[in-house]
Amino acid sequence: TGTVIFSTVDRQFYGFDVFSVGLTPNTSEQLLTDGVSVNFNAQFADDVGKSIVFISERTGAPRIFLLRDGDSPPQELGSVRGSLFHDRPIVNNGRLYFISAHELPGKPFRSWTALYSVAIDVEEEAVRLSPPGCADYSPAISKSGEFIAVASYGNRPWGGEFQELHTDIAVFRESDPQRRILLCEHGGWPSWCGDSVLYFHRKADDGWWAVFRIDLPEDFIMASGSPIAPVRVTPTGIHCFTPAAMHDGRRVVVATRRKGSIYRHIEIYDVERQEFTPVTELYNPNFHHYNPFVSPEDSSTVVGYHRFRGKGAADTVVRHLEPITSPIQNLGMLRINGTFPTFSPSADLISFNHKLIGNSVGLHIVRSDGSKRWTLLKNRVIFGNSWSPTDNNVIFTTIGPIFESAATTVQIARVTFQRADLSDDRDEIPVDIKFLTKENTGNNAFPSCSPDGKSVVFRSGRSGHKNLFVVDALEGEFGGDIRQLTDGPWIDTMPCWSPDGKLIAFSSNRHTSKEGAFGIYLINSDGSGLRRVKFAGSDEERERLNHVCFSPDSEWLLFTSNFAGVTAEPVSLPNHFQPYGDLYTARLDGSGLRRLTFNGYENGTPAWDREFLQVSKRHAADEDELEGQFEEPLWLIC
Repeated sequence: TGTVIFSTVDRQFYGFDVFSVGLTPNTSEQLLTDGVSVNFNAQFADDVGKSIVFISERTGAPRIFLLRDGDSPPQELGSVRGSLFHDRPIVNNGRLYFISAHELPGKPFRSWTALYSVAIDVEEEAVRLSPPGCADYSPAISKSGEFIAVASYGNRPWGGEFQELHTDIAVFRESDPQRRILLCEHGGWPSWCGDSVLYFHRKADDGWWAVFRIDLPEDFIMASGSPIAPVRVTPTGIHCFTPAAMHDGRRVVVATRRKGSIYRHIEIYDVERQEFTPVTELYNPNFHHYNPFVSPEDSSTVVGYHRFRGKGAADTVVRHLEPITSPIQNLGMLRINGTFPTFSPSADLISFNHKLIGNSVGLHIVRSDGSKRWTLLKNRVIFGNSWSPTDNNVIFTTIGPIFESAATTVQIARVTFQRADLSDDRDEIPVDIKFLTKENTGNNAFPSCSPDGKSVVFRSGRSGHKNLFVVDALEGEFGGDIRQLTDGPWIDTMPCWSPDGKLIAFSSNRHTSKEGAFGIYLINSDGSGLRRVKFAGSDEERERLNHVCFSPDSEWLLFTSNFAGVTAEPVSLPNHFQPYGDLYTARLDGSGLRRLTFNGYENGTPAWDREFLQVSKRHAADEDELEGQFEEPLWLIC
């Protein structure tokens, strides 16, 4: 019970809406969705390009909506009861096809994503089309509706990759989904031209993302030979991905990133002439455009896509706190516009870090109903916070470049403010800053205060390695003792003190030499009883478990994990450093593992309070302007 608050990398800035452009002369860009929440991954739902089916997060989770020509608001379509993730919807012959992630695959490091279908106008349970244990992404349906193609892992586990998924292209008849053909190894995001040609994307050997084509032989579905060798369609020197084939046999619409450009645009590629025709750059040269789709007639006279809606749209602000649908009854979930949230003792305020101009990250507090935000510190690099459990006026934080080497000077600070200064007519609050660590003692970061308010545990590089230390919460190492809690040539980081004071949880790579692998450890607050939290069926060499904290009763752990693999093709999204990051809860012994978040994003830095918080439905006057301030994948080199 209570409320979990967490962050998602840049998701709050997307402001996606679905748009379309006619390909006849003198046409203009048309807004198709209504500017509420984020709307994306659409397909036309009729034969003339007037109705669309799309994903929207307006209800607190990615769900499927149908917008018929002239309708308002859009209609939510029944899909899978209880599912908190839907993606890539397609309407064909009165049925809805979509990806869902509601069935537990049985083992860690396997994606939950699978393909389902359900009748649109008849009440029935959705039917799973993916075989048991099979993970599928990015479905496409042939023009006649007879064949379905997916990007699939088959029965293989996720290998830990995310820049390019190691999926294959599989095809099956809609009437016989269990009999599938491995059409081509190494590919994603398939798109049909008629019933006999498939386009898809993958990263080519020269390092550029490219679109490939497969011409299918007659009776291919009956074949049992080797996968078919595809032919590269798009040229080197330009990234081309997320293809949408037209049915004229000649043109395919792609998203592109050109050399020297930071923006993703939609273009039409003529396969025969080997020529590109720009589409979106003519209308919005300085916006990113994602995941094109085309009207279903042979001539395909309309191209659709999603992009940041622009400043003139209806919903142009970023909520301080956004309610998210929770899979657990009586457990509320909130996404914060920031990172590293921590609750005040009375749970009426939340402190957090929030990116300002450039790389500066400030320290802020917000009312727990989201109605007002104040700035405590700005123009500094600040990460990782812990509110004193015994003092409503004290927050511990980190000042300095925490991700630098162990020897870099980063300091733990005690920040004190007066609650009487928190008036609605003020935006900045005066504070007193007292450093608890000395200069030149290495990289000191991620403080967590003991429940009695007397001590702070933190990560420090003063020994030459990043280990855990404990200092006095008032005097720090200037007037009190400093005690080393862990020691060794590894990284112990992001500690959290349990509310009952008995345990400290933290992440560490002490058990492995594999880069990026981290597990969760528990240690008694006196330094005894160190043990690793183990999860059934897990592989310690593959675990990336971070941002651990406790439930209010100290009986459960809350943390980020890569157990569910990747939920959507990362190249189809803006940048996420770790797009496999989802929130999980588990008991202290690793049992009772349960997933909390379901999306294709990077979720993290959670906190858990016993109060069930209600967010104001009214917009706050100091909310950020929505400006589409997100980045393309940083690993997409041009």
